[in-house]
Amino acid sequence: MHCPFCRHPDSRVVDSRASDDGSSIRRRRQCPDCGRRFTTVETATLMVIKRSGVTEPFSREKVISGVRKACQGRPVTEDALAQLGQRVEECVRASGSAELSTHDVGLAILGPLKELDVVAYLRFASVYRAFDGLEDFETAIAELRAERPFVPEDGAALPSPVAAP
Repeated sequence: MHCPFCRHPDSRVVDSRASDDGSSIRRRRQCPDCGRRFTTVETATLMVIKRSGVTEPFSREKVISGVRKACQGRPVTEDALAQLGQRVEECVRASGSAELSTHDVGLAILGPLKELDVVAYLRFASVYRAFDGLEDFETAIAELRAERPFVPEDGAALPSPVAAP
């Protein structure tokens, strides 16, 4: 680490502390040449490997931007999108890997998005999973119905089907 004051190529760590959320480390350093102290903040970079093979840093804002397109015209607030972005980032960081594929990031988005808005989920899934036709939509809707039984808007439960004698 170069000293920001005299540009000496080395420094000594005087104190290290983890941030409150544990995602970064704050270090106090001292230059052995000029004796001045300075602070550095170290964060772990999470890289995303795109289909083309290019790697780029993970961006929560890019996740939110992509999901925002799927949520156009839906009753989804910016706060809800920000929370979704945070959940996705926590999920991909919890994987413990320094590099993830775009496929892994997409999978991390689908779960929280399904909870947020099923229509936005279908829109995002149709692009992410490259739906080819109506059959793909029907399959996805059948999966959603299996997970969430239909409840009418008035909240009344539907009568259970009774087998004929």
